[in-house]
Amino acid sequence: MTDWKILLNPNRPRTSTSAGDHREQFERDYDRAVFSTPVKRLQDKAQVFPLEPHDAVRTRLTHSLEVSSVARGLATAVSKGLVGDSRYGFESGMDRKIEAIAATCGLIHDLGNPPFGHSGEDAIREWFGKRFGVGGLQDKLGGNEHLAKDFLLFEGNAQTLRIVAKLQVLADFHGLNLTFGTLSANCKYTASSLEANENSADHAKAKPGYFASEAELIETIRRETGTGEARNPITFLVEAADDIVYAVADIEDGIKKGILTWSALETYLRSETAPASELVAKLLASKENILKAGRQAVPDDLPDDIHGTAFRTAAIGALVPPAVAAFQANYDAIMRGEFLGELVTAAEAVGGLIELLKRIARQRIYCTPSTLKLELMGRRIIHDLMDLFWEGAEILPLEEEPKPKEFPGKLGLLLSANYRKVFRHFVKGQPRLPEIYHRFQLVTDYICGMTDSFAKRLHAELTNG
Repeated sequence: MTDWKILLNPNRPRTSTSAGDHREQFERDYDRAVFSTPVKRLQDKAQVFPLEPHDAVRTRLTHSLEVSSVARGLATAVSKGLVGDSRYGFESGMDRKIEAIAATCGLIHDLGNPPFGHSGEDAIREWFGKRFGVGGLQDKLGGNEHLAKDFLLFEGNAQTLRIVAKLQVLADFHGLNLTFGTLSANCKYTASSLEANENSADHAKAKPGYFASEAELIETIRRETGTGEARNPITFLVEAADDIVYAVADIEDGIKKGILTWSALETYLRSETAPASELVAKLLASKENILKAGRQAVPDDLPDDIHGTAFRTAAIGALVPPAVAAFQANYDAIMRGEFLGELVTAAEAVGGLIELLKRIARQRIYCTPSTLKLELMGRRIIHDLMDLFWEGAEILPLEEEPKPKEFPGKLGLLLSANYRKVFRHFVKGQPRLPEIYHRFQLVTDYICGMTDSFAKRLHAELTNG
């Protein structure tokens, strides 16, 4: 049974050297994230549309800010419902802590995504399979299937943990040194790459949540927060916020780009049958009221993007209360670690509407020729860069900087100096893992840290593209 007093653990992997102030430790986590380099890089990483020239279309940063906002709102609503319920140790003042953790996790949830969105993740997985073969990669890693799957099933959520816990180098190798409470809530998936199964009855095990290199850290986080192998309750709120935001916002962006008209979207929505039909009717009525703004009717001359913005506002407003109700209805199971689903699917109407919006996006937005071309370009860029930088990482010296006399040395020197430090530190600090495993991570760490524009520019510089 989970207890809020243990879940909200304010301690850090390394004791903080900063003096305390008026902020909760979890609020300090949020501030650390806001000022961090990985969060800044999100401004030039794709949400849906890579290298997007339209400045009102979302990047990973604007998406993450929106998820952070909705996650905080969900946490506020849920916390209000917990006042007076002390069964799981909830006390006055904990609402502020839960809200801060939810906001931080919403902000950092996509830090591990490589350039070019989810297609970038696919490209990294594909590169390892094509370059070495499944059996060949496993052989290189001492026959260890688990280690091979860390790369063959490469996952941005697991990379996020590496970034916040190790790769954001400041004075040491603890990354942002976030609290255990925040680190725990940030673990969207709970399985290793060996255990992950997309058909698992437990949604938290559908994808890899951490790599073998972070397994010991995961054990510490679980012990410090008392979750065991179950999800942190706050994780459900952050995941719901992400599902709500991207399902709605991708539609709004499609309208802003002129890929989808408002009239076409409205036709799709009004044709929906139960279980989402009632919720669709409610949000369309709310959208109309927003646009009326006290008038008798909606003006006829409003452009499509105004309709899209009003739709987004109404849709989030319609989806949040049922998600809160789903958390409340499943609260006991969540706190006991027995709730294996998602909040948005636990609320049938919400799940139906979100699935409808995702289906519209798949059929009308994600598959446009311009988007497909950019994703194919991104795949080529990532494959070529990984080919090049593997040359440097494969022979990178452990005790000194590479010599630029040979081409692999030149490539080694172009690898991030911080990531080279992390590589050397953990080769010595984690001897249980094969050295080549750390070399593979050096390449994926470097590629994942790139923004879309940097990757494209570097590729052009190195290939005369």
